[in-house]
Order: sequence, then C-alpha cells, then structure tokens
Amino acid sequence: MIAIFVASSTPYAGRTFLSLGLASKLKDMDYDIGYMKPLGTVPVKSGKAVRDADAIFAKELLGLAEPLEIISPFVLDYENQAKLLAGELKDIRKQVLSAFQSLKKKDFVIIAGANDLFEGSLAGLDALTLAADMKAYTLFVEPWRGDISADAIHGCSKLFGERFCGAVLNKVPEAAVNHAKQEVKPFLQKKGVPLFGVFPKDRFLESVTVGQLTEILNGKLLCCDDKLDEHVENFLIGAMDVDSALTYFRKTPNKAVITGAHRSDIQLAAMETSTKCIIITGGLQTNEVVLGKARATRTPILSVPDDTFTTIDKIETRVGKTSIRERKKVERARQILDAEFDMFGFLKGLGA
Repeated sequence: MIAIFVASSTPYAGRTFLSLGLASKLKDMDYDIGYMKPLGTVPVKSGKAVRDADAIFAKELLGLAEPLEIISPFVLDYENQAKLLAGELKDIRKQVLSAFQSLKKKDFVIIAGANDLFEGSLAGLDALTLAADMKAYTLFVEPWRGDISADAIHGCSKLFGERFCGAVLNKVPEAAVNHAKQEVKPFLQKKGVPLFGVFPKDRFLESVTVGQLTEILNGKLLCCDDKLDEHVENFLIGAMDVDSALTYFRKTPNKAVITGAHRSDIQLAAMETSTKCIIITGGLQTNEVVLGKARATRTPILSVPDDTFTTIDKIETRVGKTSIRERKKVERARQILDAEFDMFGFLKGLGA
C-alpha cells in the first residue's frame, strides 16, 4: 500500500479538489483505491451517526465499498469538540489508525487532510502526526499567493522531511501561470522540491449555484425555482446607464447582476445576455413586466434584504470557498489534472 496524505497550510487551498481528482485518476488507471478523511470538519447526519460530508460524497463518487466509519472515522462536530476540551474523548487516534489499517491491501490510499497543518492536534489528528503514524507520503497543495507560495511549499518540505513527495500550485491567475511554470517551478526543483502541477484559477470551480446564493444572502427567490443548480461564475453591479451596462453584460458570461428594484431597465437588459441570476437588493420586489420576462427567459430573480455594499461583501466572503461536492466540478477537476498534473513524475517519485 502507498498512502498519500494531501495537506495544505491554509483553508480552501484545494485539498478536496486534488484528493478526489487524484483518486479518480488512479482508479481509472486500474489501481485499487482507498480513501479516507481522518478528521471530519463538515458534519452531517448519516443514519444515526454523524459523518463528514466530503467523505460521504467521496464514497458515492468513487464507488467505495468500505463503510463510512472507515472513510470518515471521526468528525469534530460541536458535541465532540466539547467532549475533547473536557478530556472525555479517549483513543481517537487509535480509532482513526485502526480504520486506516483496514485499507492496507489497497494499492493506494488517499488521505484528505484538514483545513491546515495543525487542525486536530488536540486529538493527535493533525497532518504532521497522522502522516508520520501512517507512514504516508505528503502531497502539499498551495493556493497562489504570489511568490510567498514558494516559501510555503519549501517550508512544508522541511517540516515533513523524507515523507514529503512534492507539491502543486493551485488557483494561479492567468497572468501568473508562465511565471509560476518558468521561474517558481525550476527554483523549487533546484531546492529538491518537486512541483507536479501548476493549476490555473478556474472560475467554474469557484462558482456558486443560485441555490447557494439564496442561502448565503438569506434571499427570497421570486421565480424560476427549477434553476437553483445553475452556476454563477461572475458578478456585475448594474448601476450605470443601460447602454454602458449592455456592453459589460455582453462581455461577461454566466453572471449574476446586482441592482436595485427601481432599475427595471437594467434587469430587462441583463436578461438579453448570459445572465444566470438577477439579485435585487433592499428586500424589495420587482414589477410584473420584469417577472414576466424572467419567467420567459428562465432567469431566476433573487430579492435580498441587504443593501448593495453588504450584498457584495457577503458574496466576496464566500466566492472561491464553496464545496467541490458536485459531480460537474469533479469532472472539471479531472480535466485540469489530466492537462496539468505530472502523473508520471508523481508515480515515479513514489516508486510506483
């Protein structure tokens, strides 16, 4: 068995994206794959037990035969957090390692780490401890933050030592891709740090659905509730004159337009272009003409209680931090891995 621990030093780096994409790719190569998330951080009810939502999705996506208590052996929900701080939880680490050992006949076991390197340390379930206990190779995923990302990757290689197998750079803006490939990657490789991929920033992977927007903004859907699964990739504010707005609307696909209830001209113009959703601020309704056109063009209209500034702030807080627990997003992740991940170099480095 070759165990691969996918870790990062910051939340929303792309661990689930890389873990599921890599597991799916290895499975397609006819390897027998195991998968687990030792420290669950997204608790959901599964029967009478609490399991991790990412682990449940992975079981379904990868067609895993193992029960959820193996794939998601421990979830840090509110109750377990309270017990942990009270010293009432015993043998958590033993429980997790026992689940891991049950996968020892697999060719590869992909272990999805928590939000950073130290989360779970109170229970002995942090990345550094688990990777050592499992004798797992660590694959580090780092979101592009400028050249400081090279520091993070190099520092991680020193922390994990001989169990560090390499890294990938994720969410790299188009303008920085060549720099990352031609300067950062060779520099790290000279330092003995393999960089197996430079993944460009992908709007679809960072998109939110209309349904998710409704929850994030505490909004009320005025029409087209059959379009909740539509993905919104861009956001525009409709505060200019109609002619100027149309120029921007036509250039920006798969967007949501944020505007006031009184700007029915902007709302109608937006529906002439690739608009996935119209967001009306101030908790107000729109008129029947706009609603009629929205129903005809199948464009959801969402009324939200906040002003435009607050609405944009809420969106910016969540954009790029949504779950990859959607088959369409996993398919896109696989496409990126197929194009940008050096699978041959990765497997060669593992001695596979």
